[in-house]
Amino acid sequence: MLIDAGFFEESEATSILSEIERNSFNVKYVLSTHWHLDHTAGNEYIRRRVGAQVVIHKDDAPMLSTEDFFLGFRVKPHKPDKTLTEGDLIGVGSMRLKVVHTPGHTKGSICLLGEGFVFTGDTLFAGSIGRTDLPGGSLEEIIRSIRVKLMTLPDETLIYPGHGPSSSIGEEKRTNLFLTDL
Repeated sequence: MLIDAGFFEESEATSILSEIERNSFNVKYVLSTHWHLDHTAGNEYIRRRVGAQVVIHKDDAPMLSTEDFFLGFRVKPHKPDKTLTEGDLIGVGSMRLKVVHTPGHTKGSICLLGEGFVFTGDTLFAGSIGRTDLPGGSLEEIIRSIRVKLMTLPDETLIYPGHGPSSSIGEEKRTNLFLTDL
């Protein structure tokens, strides 16, 4: 599974494809944690090259088919092969990741929960949260999503955000200024 195939230059795509080939990975899914261009621009390119299915939450799927869909950048519209909802499991080898719907950054933002870790997309960063001033964003929703769905995970759960360094749920509870009142 390739999570968030958001690249703008062919050199980045070539690098990713080289890594896939070098390791003989069989990429079954190109999964997007939300619809923003920096997470979806490479979906169609990777799908064509490796035959993977494009997957996104059902609430963000319609945004992939609009021509001008993020800050004036244009990407060839595409449709997902599969949509996800809260609680779905998606398999990667012997690993299963649980879809956790975390609206706020976008209506269909998701996190992917594994055993002892979570990919948080742009919902939660080390020391910050995703922006909420773009279409579909809501500060109230993102805080509720983080409070109810992420901060209830064990403190030792590692977080792997869509941007920046990794962290843990416990570290974010202690130090993230957006969450100190939780």
